[in-house]
Amino acid sequence: MTEFLTDNGAWLAGVCALLAVAYGVLTTRSLLALSPGNAEMQRISGAVQEGARAYLNRQYQIIALVGVVLAVVILFIQNVQVAVGFVIGGVLSGAAGFIGMNVSVRSNARVAEAARGGISPALNVAFRGGAITGLLVVGLALLGVAGYYFVLTTVVGASDEQAVDALIGLGFGGSLISVFARLGGGIFTKAADVGADLVGKVEAGIPEDDPRNPAVIADNVGDNVGDCAGMAADLFETYAVTVVAVMFLGVLTFSESTTVAVYPLVLGGVAIIASIIGTFAVRSRAGNVERALYQGLAVSGALAIAGFLPVTLLMADGFTLAVGAGGAGPSATELFFCAVVGVVVTALLFLITDYYTSTRFSPVKSTAAASQTGHATNIIQGLAQGLQATALPALVLVLGILVAWQIAGGGTVGIYGIGIAVVGQLSLTGLIVALDAFGPITDNAGGIAEMAELPEDVRNVTDPLDAVGNTTKAVTKGYAIGSAVLAAVVLFAAFAGELARDGVAVTFAINDPAVLMGLILGGLMVCLFSALSMSAVGRAAGGVVEEVRRQFREKPGIMEGTDTPDYATTVDIVTKAAQREMILPSLIPIVIPFIVGLVSIEALGGLLIGVIVVGFFFAVLMTAGGGAWDNAKKLIEDGAYGGKGSEAHAASVTGDTVGDPFKDTAGPAINPMIKVANIVAILIIPLII
Repeated sequence: MTEFLTDNGAWLAGVCALLAVAYGVLTTRSLLALSPGNAEMQRISGAVQEGARAYLNRQYQIIALVGVVLAVVILFIQNVQVAVGFVIGGVLSGAAGFIGMNVSVRSNARVAEAARGGISPALNVAFRGGAITGLLVVGLALLGVAGYYFVLTTVVGASDEQAVDALIGLGFGGSLISVFARLGGGIFTKAADVGADLVGKVEAGIPEDDPRNPAVIADNVGDNVGDCAGMAADLFETYAVTVVAVMFLGVLTFSESTTVAVYPLVLGGVAIIASIIGTFAVRSRAGNVERALYQGLAVSGALAIAGFLPVTLLMADGFTLAVGAGGAGPSATELFFCAVVGVVVTALLFLITDYYTSTRFSPVKSTAAASQTGHATNIIQGLAQGLQATALPALVLVLGILVAWQIAGGGTVGIYGIGIAVVGQLSLTGLIVALDAFGPITDNAGGIAEMAELPEDVRNVTDPLDAVGNTTKAVTKGYAIGSAVLAAVVLFAAFAGELARDGVAVTFAINDPAVLMGLILGGLMVCLFSALSMSAVGRAAGGVVEEVRRQFREKPGIMEGTDTPDYATTVDIVTKAAQREMILPSLIPIVIPFIVGLVSIEALGGLLIGVIVVGFFFAVLMTAGGGAWDNAKKLIEDGAYGGKGSEAHAASVTGDTVGDPFKDTAGPAINPMIKVANIVAILIIPLII
């Protein structure tokens, strides 16, 4: 059986990946067969669809231009197989985001229509819309990695080592899409959101989704291109990069090159089957939406762990070291428990992020309470909660790394155990992306219900779904950050291992001035990247504010309901601004490591460590702090501390406006930035040794 899995594991993983794609296709057909509602609902949904497609088309044109240049560079630095892998990774990552976004923007009106029948049917439609994106992400990622590995080893005749080297290019292709999608989508969504809030809610005093606001369609478009397409690209990259990095580490560490290369692919296939089954476990009982969603996640995790055990016992029993004096590697049981550690880390990150961003707990409540004494105290408390929110996730990751490393035997072999733990963590990616895409779908559904003036009982269904969607978006960002950091640790180990394989003995010691300089440069990258991302949102939002003010000024009939706002102009303004603003910060993780690597290998190693450490703390600070500000505002809008129109509400709107680019632009975009820097370091090794 071991020989069978080794010889056929790649195509078996490909079959499982195709099942995920088939799930997406069949579910899409059944979803689109549902009623999209009345003519007005379809008109509003159509405007969102048109804006989202226009944005992504323009974004992918820019990425394609950058991609062609990088593909040529990779061809000269590496070889044609790595360059082809780069193209495959970029195309598949882009496809996952584009298809998922298209389903998301078509689901919104159908959720609003289903809400006429109550919570359960609306939840079912919204979750299925998100699950399509989630299963497509993992399906296309695993299909790309397993399929290209199979072609290289079976058709081209490449060795396992050569095939895995080429797969690094595939990971870089996904990374390129990810950093652009995360950053560009984040700039778009928060520029539209901030601009709409500042003029609509603050100056004009109209509700968030009021159709009189010229920025309301842009705001709804932004929810999809940021949270849906952006998260899809982010976790596609994390999934593909991690699987490739673990394959890479396995080939460097053990003598059973084919088995260790195929083993993570088979684990990925098992996790996909578990995720598909988990989608059917999402059922609402007594209107508890959050519990219904999380029980699907729990079922998926339990089934994945159960499937990992026989696969690991069959494939990973008896690995022998290929380095040093040889000897036995970790046992199958030890590797299985490493995978379990990854699932446990995911569960803990979920609980911690939920604690810091949910209206049920003290961090959000204290931020809302601080709003009573003004705008400044709201900002102070929100920042304090964001800083505090870094502590527990850091401890969880430290303990997860330590436990997995120790279980696998420590040393170089222990790093492989950490890699298997990350593979275990990524077993839940399909359901995680589904929970994230659930957020913009329900948010848009609520907006359509308000703009189409549907009965109040429909809003009484969409509002609770939207509230849960805000929570799931926050906790999935915590998962994305944790998985990005652990993936980066594995990538750094692969970078050091590749240097050792090429005969370059380097130790990245803190008392080496070059390493210390690299550490500082790595921290600088994160700060500069965050600053450029934040200021990009500010500039783009300024354009939205001016446009909305202009329309209110030149068309006074808008507020009276006798004139129609020009939604398309606002969407176009934000689209152009996002495309323009995303380019410079997106080049930071590509250009700076390249330049530093040409100067000093030791400095490059220090830079990677600095990016990982500083990037983690900035990402958690921004996403958790922004989530606390956002939900503090929602808590007040639900009636706490004077409710809407109070001084506390005005202060909370300011905090939410600051927190928006924190949690939806700069913070999440740090995840792919960390991984891009590490992959670039691996790819340029032929130039720097």
